[in-house]
Amino acid sequence: MHCGDLVGVHARSGPRLALVTGIQGSKASLLIGFEAKSERLPLRDLEPIHPLPAGCSEAGSLGASPWRLSPEALQAAVPSRRDLAAAWLLLEGQDEWIELAELVSLLSPQDDPLHRAACWLALQDQDLFRCKQGRSQRRALADLHQLRRERRHGALQHQRHQAWIALLRRRQPLGRAGLGVEQNAQLQALLELAASPHGSSAGDPGLSPPLRVLLQELSCPPQLAEIRRLLADLGLWDRHQLRCLAGTAWSTGFDPALEAEAAALAARAEEVWPGDEARLDLTEQRSVTIDDADTREVDDALALERDSEGRLWIWIHVADPDRLVAAGSPLDLEARRRASSLYLAAGSVPMFPVALAEGPMSLTQGRRCAAWSVAVRLEADGAIAERRVQRSWIRPIYRLSYGDADELIEYAPPQDDDLERLHGLLLTRRRWREARGALLMDQPEGRFRRVDDRAELEVVEPSASRLMVAEAMILAGAVVAELGRERDLALPFRSQPTCELPPAAELDALPPGPVRHAALRKGLSRGLTSPQVAPHFSLGLEAYVQATSPIRRYGDLLTQRQLLALLSGTPPLGAEELGLELEALEPALRQGIQISREDQRHWQQVWFAEHRRDRWDGLVLRWLRPQDGLALVRLDALAMDLVVVVRESCGPGDGVQVSVQEADPDGDVLRLVGHRSARQP
Repeated sequence: MHCGDLVGVHARSGPRLALVTGIQGSKASLLIGFEAKSERLPLRDLEPIHPLPAGCSEAGSLGASPWRLSPEALQAAVPSRRDLAAAWLLLEGQDEWIELAELVSLLSPQDDPLHRAACWLALQDQDLFRCKQGRSQRRALADLHQLRRERRHGALQHQRHQAWIALLRRRQPLGRAGLGVEQNAQLQALLELAASPHGSSAGDPGLSPPLRVLLQELSCPPQLAEIRRLLADLGLWDRHQLRCLAGTAWSTGFDPALEAEAAALAARAEEVWPGDEARLDLTEQRSVTIDDADTREVDDALALERDSEGRLWIWIHVADPDRLVAAGSPLDLEARRRASSLYLAAGSVPMFPVALAEGPMSLTQGRRCAAWSVAVRLEADGAIAERRVQRSWIRPIYRLSYGDADELIEYAPPQDDDLERLHGLLLTRRRWREARGALLMDQPEGRFRRVDDRAELEVVEPSASRLMVAEAMILAGAVVAELGRERDLALPFRSQPTCELPPAAELDALPPGPVRHAALRKGLSRGLTSPQVAPHFSLGLEAYVQATSPIRRYGDLLTQRQLLALLSGTPPLGAEELGLELEALEPALRQGIQISREDQRHWQQVWFAEHRRDRWDGLVLRWLRPQDGLALVRLDALAMDLVVVVRESCGPGDGVQVSVQEADPDGDVLRLVGHRSARQP
């Protein structure tokens, strides 16, 4: 090959004619096409068509001497498909490779640069001959049939692929039943990526090359958030599904056999069970339950009673699920596996099947219910003067919402003033704890509820009835803990180590309320659960046990079983045995807390995405990472403490106006920004 030769090259736009203008080593400089575009290509990529005629100087373009080619002349000189077929027939039985010039002699009336170039171009778009390095070989008939079958198959595949891409681009719900194996495999791979609980929402999610190409064809960025949006549009992905819930104890509901067992036990609830004869009959007592309006697992009730000497007794009744579900039974083992009910924005996932949890286990208005009852008489200062713990029968006369109970406390009707008196007694008890170091940090708390596919904000105020019920539950836990300590009974004692709080002068300098509460919470240690008795710092108690939610917390059920063993004279679990039970519960408890937090975070993102144009007044509580501008900010309107990016200099108690910079539930992203405002506490 020499300078000035006419050659063929395969460019991105297809087969092109070119002139060699120089050769250096293994590469040639070229002028490609009639536009004479300069390019350097390896010599192995060039197919010789016609050498520069002897005595001719190097041409500057295809249209110049000696070539004098034009697109019109080439088009007129290109052999027809009939001519190619005739040449193929003439060469039957010849399997050797032939030069371009020999094939031109069969296809064209003369052999010159024009007809060689036209013949080379025609050979690039046909099936009858193989072409390589300027030479050709006749294909056998069998090879030709195979090639054409492959071509047809490829064309059909391309057609199906284009139809598939068009279907996906519509982003309309589709059913997977009618799809092919490859299409279902692609969707399944995308679904597995989207469901990854640890995937990065913004970074590269580790796509395989075929999936990356597919997303490019769909103009879908290769990010998890975008993949989830695509799948949601296709009706294959629930934007609000909890990825962290998959594979957990709460993800699949109860086994049908357990549901059947629960239904059978519920049907037998009115029968006489072992120990029923020893229960104290308190069905004439005016006990009431107080809960949120949507609560279905009702596991505590309150009553006030005056004894023969005119002294007031506080009664705290707690559901007794152990009456129907024996330790070690399949239902008990499933409850142990779950460790607690799970609370989500869409509602709760119970620890026991609904047939029991919302049926005979619950303390239902107007029905005789099995319970554990704690009776307490207080001293004038709120200390415990007398106490009793026993199994009982109760019949709640009312089911009250917190709003109903607040009205009864406020108005204290003469014919029904028990709640107002209970509130006063438990307020005294609360002051007694406060005098012993209890930290009272009551403030409104916001949470999100799922309503269809929307997020609704619910603000829970620390009303009189809520504080009363909470204090009653703490009192019951203190009574049970003291009983356990006195009788050397192993219980799931809840404790909190002594904490080093900020100095009083430092706290007094902070605005009261959320800012001061944030400073106190920063210094608190994590609570611990152990069979060993230890003080609970923030409750101001020497001993405490969670004992009032046995339908919803397995640890509370263990407490009841330990009490039953003590009162019935059977051997309770020792500290080591109980410690192993508590250790077995810990992973599920931690998992449940994490799932609830992630669920709330998701619906928080949904809510802020729906309110991205709003602005909220905030109060800086404390810095989290000053170097990154991250602060904990209280939004009073939402009753929430949230992480906000604040670039300006400010300190605890300063006002900021908070807005949404980014809220993307699909990408698990929420970024709030705050700017100094004139607001002061």
